[in-house]
Amino acid sequence: MKEIWLTLMEAMGQAYWVEVKTSVPAYTYYFGPFLTEQEALAARPGYVEDLTEEGAEGIETQIRQMRPTALTIDNSSGESIDHGVSPVLRGQASGQ
Repeated sequence: MKEIWLTLMEAMGQAYWVEVKTSVPAYTYYFGPFLTEQEALAARPGYVEDLTEEGAEGIETQIRQMRPTALTIDNSSGESIDHGVSPVLRGQASGQ
């Protein structure tokens, strides 16, 4: 039932996303969708940790209700990057 509700919220642009901007490299990443702001907040540290381990610098995050048009954006060129991945609800199994 939760997945149906999430799909509906995402279609309406009301799902929550973790927006992560990095200065080096100059990218914007979107992680989600999440049903609640609390779920997005709980997942945020893991995304920051992953990007930090990959060498990203100047990391800023924000939780937003939206429907991103791309999951990764190269801010130096404005180009969207398609990694062939669909957005997924993360942390469901671990209760986040």
